[in-house]
Amino acid sequence: MAEQKRESLLVADREAVVKELGEPRLLDALARMLMIRNFEVRAESAYQQGKIGGFLHSYSGQEAIAVGAAMALSPKDWWAGSYRCHGLALVLGASPDELMAELFGRANGNAGGRGGSMHLYTERLLGGSGIVGGQIPIAIGAAFSAKYRAADEIAVCFMGDGAVAQGAFHESLNLAALQGLPCLFVIENNLWGMGTSVERAISVQQIAEKKAIGYGIRGYTCDGMDLFACYDAFKRLRAEIQTTGKPVIVEMITERFRGHSVSDPGLYRPKELLKEVMANRDPIANLFQALQEHKMIDEEGYKRLDKEMRERVIKAVAFADASPWPDLATLEEGVFAP
Repeated sequence: MAEQKRESLLVADREAVVKELGEPRLLDALARMLMIRNFEVRAESAYQQGKIGGFLHSYSGQEAIAVGAAMALSPKDWWAGSYRCHGLALVLGASPDELMAELFGRANGNAGGRGGSMHLYTERLLGGSGIVGGQIPIAIGAAFSAKYRAADEIAVCFMGDGAVAQGAFHESLNLAALQGLPCLFVIENNLWGMGTSVERAISVQQIAEKKAIGYGIRGYTCDGMDLFACYDAFKRLRAEIQTTGKPVIVEMITERFRGHSVSDPGLYRPKELLKEVMANRDPIANLFQALQEHKMIDEEGYKRLDKEMRERVIKAVAFADASPWPDLATLEEGVFAP
């Protein structure tokens, strides 16, 4: 993020964004980010208590990306996510109750208790994907549909940095570029693919910019820890896709505050480095500081908002805990085989 002069580094005019969004929307953005953070904290606790099985991938630290995207893009757009999809589902309209119930594997969960942490849906979210890169072909299918119908829609595909090495990434980008599909590929580069640093796993840095060249499209880099930069980037890139008729890649540089999954102790990352990042680059703390400087909220107001989100998630945990288990008689429903 040091090369500030690169044209492809998206930097927002913070004051202009503050003026555009205004106090109500910015406070709502803070509330959404606090909801995600509190949801992840309570989900992690439930996992450690044995109430959630399988894998659980926390979105803590990456909240500005999903919130910025949801604020900037159209409710008509289509979305596809990776296995780290709790935050995306929350900002796209799924309730904390249905999501927590899904994590608990209950019948009234978001996917009937069948999907768990990695497979969450909304009316416009085509699911998270437990297969690395598995969501990318789904996203270009949605983009093709939008183009075929001449609809005012784009597809937004969230993926981690590790997905860039998958064949589905390259095949999909090639097809999207050839067909001129309205798709925004979002690489959430949290610097670690499971326990391997991105420098050791991906052959180039400035991933979006370098990979885009091979497909004749544009690639950009953005600070994924800055809500203002994220919002502005998503707004501008959607407009670019609509103007040029070509797909775009953006790399959001971010950090995850937990291991790859909750069961990962993260021993490959120095604790001192993580503490420094959490102290200086926490997207929630930085947004609060900006809103405080603009006299939109004070310390007491922040505490009240955080408490409100925490209590809402606690109710979601209680809802999930009291929810029924799926009936075994429904086990084969929704299962398709040739």
